[in-house]
Amino acid sequence: MRLYTRTAAAISLPLTMIVSLATGAVHATEALIYKNPQCGCCENYADYLRANDYEVTVKPTHELSAISRDRGLSDEYQGCHLALIDGYFVSGHVPVTVIDKLLSERPDIDGITLPGMPLGSPGMGGNKSEPWKIFAIDDGNSTLFSTQ
Repeated sequence: MRLYTRTAAAISLPLTMIVSLATGAVHATEALIYKNPQCGCCENYADYLRANDYEVTVKPTHELSAISRDRGLSDEYQGCHLALIDGYFVSGHVPVTVIDKLLSERPDIDGITLPGMPLGSPGMGGNKSEPWKIFAIDDGNSTLFSTQ
């Protein structure tokens, strides 16, 4: 009887892990966001992440550009805030679906960015006027990661 119990436990644990991964339980729950102290849309983005089950810590700073450049983001690719999530940076108003893609695929990159402050993006007001281009950044080089 003990052998059967151990065998069942040995089989059920890996199966539970596979089912969890297959059902989308892939993203980290913690995000650290650096933002300019006066920026309200960054607070809206933090609330958006919280509504999608992230535990968010916000750190206001006057050094956002320098912090972003230290991560390999040139000025042209910077968003209005920088989140650190599970070993990656996420710059700008990137939708959670794209963050989930990043965390499930785990590409060998430094992070992703949606440059600027596009209307209609998560945390921003207004209506979306064009597709958003989210770029992967690795060692300062950019490639298209996703279009939303």
